[in-house]
Amino acid sequence: MADFRSLEVFYWVAKLSSFRRASEKVNTTQPAVSQRIAALEHEYGTLFERRSRDVALTERGRLLLGFAERFLALQTEMSAALHETGRTRGTLRLGVSETIVHLWLSRFIERMRASHPGIGVDITVDISPNMQAALVADEIDLAFLVGPITLPSFANRPLFSTPVAWIAAPGLLPGDEPLSLGALLHHPLITYPRNTSPYVELRDLVLQENLLPSQIHTSASLATIVKMGVEGLGICVIPPAVVEAELRAGTLRVLPAEPQLSDLTFTAMHTKRPAHHFVADAARLAQDVAETWAAETWAAGR
Repeated sequence: MADFRSLEVFYWVAKLSSFRRASEKVNTTQPAVSQRIAALEHEYGTLFERRSRDVALTERGRLLLGFAERFLALQTEMSAALHETGRTRGTLRLGVSETIVHLWLSRFIERMRASHPGIGVDITVDISPNMQAALVADEIDLAFLVGPITLPSFANRPLFSTPVAWIAAPGLLPGDEPLSLGALLHHPLITYPRNTSPYVELRDLVLQENLLPSQIHTSASLATIVKMGVEGLGICVIPPAVVEAELRAGTLRVLPAEPQLSDLTFTAMHTKRPAHHFVADAARLAQDVAETWAAETWAAGR
């Protein structure tokens, strides 16, 4: 009979498609992970198809994964009940980039409600520089922001990275020919505020080429940026992941642009406070939610 630790190891190998990454996730060695998977396969049959760079679940492995998820969820519930984690009362002051609001914040809130039903979440949506300042000023406990940011007494947990692209209404720049930066700059650009990394990269790109854009519009509201893009007011410089519905509906499209833009990399950042153990646990839950979302997105080819 599989024990909880073996099921946990199996779960992370399945989620991360890697023995090495799973070993890092569960804080053990790769041989120890291999040994536990071998024991499970001796009992239940082949669970993984070994490939050159990763592993993939077999049909039997997918069946076991469903049971493993249920066992691990029950273990978390049991642990919370017996250790009175669920009776902890308080408020998590959370700062969030609006990009994450559009992607997986609702999943995180659900996980927090299940793991810490006594903890309320006070959400502030803001840009990363402002959230960093709020953390330092002790105005928020945890931030999901563009990072990592190295500061004394602060911890970072990696969340995910997402590409940034040139996105516009189909009628603004029709055709499939690759577009140069000069061609793009014939139209207004719409992106994040001036003290954010996407804006700074865009500004530097323009300066390096000695070009002048017709206009650069900025907004802290992604909803505003998207609406302006749909209405044909300019080219949005944002992650495609946040406009999947518009891309599917055909109201926006990713332009075949030659200039490549850097990914946005997000981290969960918080102060190291033993007294507020639920803050560190919330960061861990966020990492789990983000990794699952990223894996699903990759699997769907988005």
